Amino acid sequence: MLGETMSHTPLFADRTHAGELLAQVIHDILTQQTIDSGVKPVPIVYALPRGGIPVAAPIASLLDCPLTIVVAKKISHPENPELAIGAVTTSGNVLWADQKLLRLKHDGRWREVALNKAINQAKFLEAQLISACPQFNARDATLILVDDGIATGMTIAVAAIALKALSPAAVWLCTPVAPQKLLPWLEQWGDRTIILETPEPFWSVSNFYAQFPQVDTLEVLAYLQQQKTMREN
Repeated sequence: MLGETMSHTPLFADRTHAGELLAQVIHDILTQQTIDSGVKPVPIVYALPRGGIPVAAPIASLLDCPLTIVVAKKISHPENPELAIGAVTTSGNVLWADQKLLRLKHDGRWREVALNKAINQAKFLEAQLISACPQFNARDATLILVDDGIATGMTIAVAAIALKALSPAAVWLCTPVAPQKLLPWLEQWGDRTIILETPEPFWSVSNFYAQFPQVDTLEVLAYLQQQKTMREN
């Protein structure tokens, strides 16, 4: 946690602005790590699409490293679609929320239905984007996992679980804004947590951006392709 505010004033102009600020902090930490250890980390930036991509792109550009995706979707409560009861990745990693949320009148069948719906959504999105992602080996790399903000932490946590399976040197959870009270819980999922602002009270992530439009699939593809092309040239 690097900053704190009590204001409801937007903290970031848009996702790109937030990404540029986050990029500088990550760059400085990696540089210091190289000085301290004498070993230069090999970073790879993983964005949670779609909103994480415009934040992640300036980070990959500054670090001059690959930009790719890890797709995680929240598992929605059957009676309240806005309530996340868990999250899942395309590779089948599942993280369930507080068990008290799951004590419903339904049997286990509804949980399976909700899980399968989320997996199908994740796989559909990944299939749309994967062609623009570069090929590389994540083993022993420092994986920079990025989203545009954290509300419950479920999707970034389950994404971190998926990345740890790739045998990296480290997984960093990086985001512009998250609730202060969530920090202790978040820290268990990665080797380092980098969050620019932890405002309280915490509303939805969108409240901390002056502009927070929906990010469409074509926009994500453009970011991925641009970074891929820059590194190939």
